[in-house]
Amino acid sequence: MRTMIVGGGIGGLTTALSLHAAGLECVVVEAAGPLRPLGVGINLQPHAVRELSELGLDDVLAELGVETSFMTIADRHGNVILALPRGRAAGYRWPQYSIHRGELQMALLAAVEERAGPVRTGVRFEGFEQDGDGVSVTLRQGGRVLRERVDVLVGADGLQSAVRARLHDPAGDPLLWDGIRMWRGVARGEPILDGATVLAGGSNATSKFVTYHISVREPRLINWVAEVKVAEPGAVPEADWSRAGSLDDVAVHFADWKYPLADIPALLTATERILEYPMVDRNPLPHWGEGRVTLLGDAAHPMYPVGSNGGSQAVLDARVLARCLATDGDPARALAAYEEERRPPTSALVLAHRALPIEQTIRLVTERAPGGFCDIADVLTEQELAGMAAAQRRISDADVRALNTRESWSVR
Repeated sequence: MRTMIVGGGIGGLTTALSLHAAGLECVVVEAAGPLRPLGVGINLQPHAVRELSELGLDDVLAELGVETSFMTIADRHGNVILALPRGRAAGYRWPQYSIHRGELQMALLAAVEERAGPVRTGVRFEGFEQDGDGVSVTLRQGGRVLRERVDVLVGADGLQSAVRARLHDPAGDPLLWDGIRMWRGVARGEPILDGATVLAGGSNATSKFVTYHISVREPRLINWVAEVKVAEPGAVPEADWSRAGSLDDVAVHFADWKYPLADIPALLTATERILEYPMVDRNPLPHWGEGRVTLLGDAAHPMYPVGSNGGSQAVLDARVLARCLATDGDPARALAAYEEERRPPTSALVLAHRALPIEQTIRLVTERAPGGFCDIADVLTEQELAGMAAAQRRISDADVRALNTRESWSVR
């Protein structure tokens, strides 16, 4: 069984490693030229770290990422509302890591090329036709049109997936923007809290600022995200992840903040490249693929980046897909089993992220204590705080006991 994976991101590369570990042949094609360590920080949840560890990458993750200790939520004045333990501190057998997305991608790329062979870059997917015996894929490399025959085609080509557009009419599958503009960057700064906390201040109903350290080797390297409500929700034609943002455009939203937990102006001015894009997702699909063709990661279930779960869910997709293909000799039946297992939980996550659940409680804090507070118990009841913690766990956590005790998904 030979699988073609369209897309050399976290999901596509993890799929290649998982298929190789299960003894299945695969090839990865990537539209971009030579892959480079681009992007900013992401968080890998324990459920994803377990899967990457089973692929032999635990030492690599520990060398690159910061083991996350807490998710701390504060108001715009720096007063702490809630601090939730993360990773092993929350009882998982595996850590959560805050890590540079580009460095993670390069680590996955090196592992794929060492084990499964080179990733074919500069190769663009254009279309496919399938029958009962396989899939004929049309690709373009420079000026050449290539046609290749494979047993399975996987679209892991991101938010604006070309494979998804062939499976589902783009006119009925728009990008949906919630009106929040995001600016992101990486800069060197002074340690924030314990140097291992994901810190979120403010509310994206107005303006919010998130920071976390992303490198063991460079402890002062900090990822930051600014989220500001700038428009009413609606459909948008595209979301360009590489669009350059302006320092002035983002800084104006935080000029009047009194925020002792992090030096926001210093982080912004120290950032060499600011990226700007809308917070978007798509409606959950009634089905991902058909026959021998399927989707994975953001191509299947793009979600708001509020639960640190996008990359982690792509890793889980990859592992389940490989297990299904390795344990069922019928590709179409295996892909149907993969979708049956992965589509319901990821669809639920898309909708849960869209609800921005903890924002409702943060708004209560803003309404009740607009000038800040000394003790959160004076502002929120125990029940309101517990509800806030539960809401955050719904969009970021797996069941601790279930993850710690379930059988491995590895197929040897």
